Amino acid sequence: MLARQIIGLMSGTSLDGLDIVLAQFNKTEEGWSYDIKHAKTYKWNKKWREKLGKGKNMSSPKLFELDKALGKEMGKMVNLFIKEFTIDQNQVSAIASHGHTIFHQPKKGFSAQIGCGTSLAFETGIQVINDFRNADIICGGQGAPLVPIGDKLLFGQQADAFLNLGGFCNISFKKNRTWIAFDIAPCNLPLNALAQTKDMKYDRGGKLASKGKISFFLLDLLNRLSYYKQSPPKSLGTEWLEEAFFPMIKFSNSTKDNLCTVVEHIAIQISNVIEQNNLKSIFVTGGGAKNDFLIRRIQHHSKVDLILPDQNIIDFKEALIFAFLGELYLSKIPNTIPSVTGAKKATIAGVLHRPLPA
Repeated sequence: MLARQIIGLMSGTSLDGLDIVLAQFNKTEEGWSYDIKHAKTYKWNKKWREKLGKGKNMSSPKLFELDKALGKEMGKMVNLFIKEFTIDQNQVSAIASHGHTIFHQPKKGFSAQIGCGTSLAFETGIQVINDFRNADIICGGQGAPLVPIGDKLLFGQQADAFLNLGGFCNISFKKNRTWIAFDIAPCNLPLNALAQTKDMKYDRGGKLASKGKISFFLLDLLNRLSYYKQSPPKSLGTEWLEEAFFPMIKFSNSTKDNLCTVVEHIAIQISNVIEQNNLKSIFVTGGGAKNDFLIRRIQHHSKVDLILPDQNIIDFKEALIFAFLGELYLSKIPNTIPSVTGAKKATIAGVLHRPLPA
């Protein structure tokens, strides 16, 4: 199989920015290999953070308008990336875009990631694959998580399990010869929201949280949330945060105490999963991997070996794996795992958008 270069795009719920990766993939008899050629995060400016943050409350016409505008904006960012790193556009087989999640309600049969693929393809002149979640949902799955296919095929030999500390924290691992994955708990979304009440974008390194005291009353309320009693496959969305999680954080006016308590909650939930599944080593990525206080609290509650890879993988693993989803799509290989999502069968998920002819 010929090696292919694909650009992967990831815009997470934390609203940090658009992660862009150019990666090359190759399949041999031994399995899949990858090479990250270039990677960079292009920060969302204040205007775009506000727009994306308000997306779920927009009217349908305004949301459709935002979808098209975001696709165009993402295209401009990709063009800047191509220019900045002097990339030969003709060598790029496709752009694989996660889009930006506005709604994720698999129980109701849908998940919505905006960032119009046709607009993105038109702006860049490169074919685009997006909308990776809905095929799995139509097959009865959660449409999430999707990253475990990369954990399994690209990183599978490096640890027992793979933990991503993003807006939510999710984990994937093999159990009884079956690959499973699920969202464990919220992570950076509530931590960032609390930090922003102190005019901080986020709590760098967990320094403010480390100065707080645990509210055991709040901790108990959070740990009792019904989601934690559910068996996988399961996934979380911002709707759950607003309905179930955020209303709990109202019993203290101390931001540092709330931060400390939420960090403890996250660490306990992660450690519960580690203990229940007898995991010995975990490969940790995502922005939360840089939260030293959170990492210390996870280590406090468990004896697991936490493996922190190089910075490119910590920051860009999700964008890399969405590029890999695009590679699998073009190779006509299923890019979902039914045992992870709960779908009836594996699918070649994604929708292809070809650039308009000149």
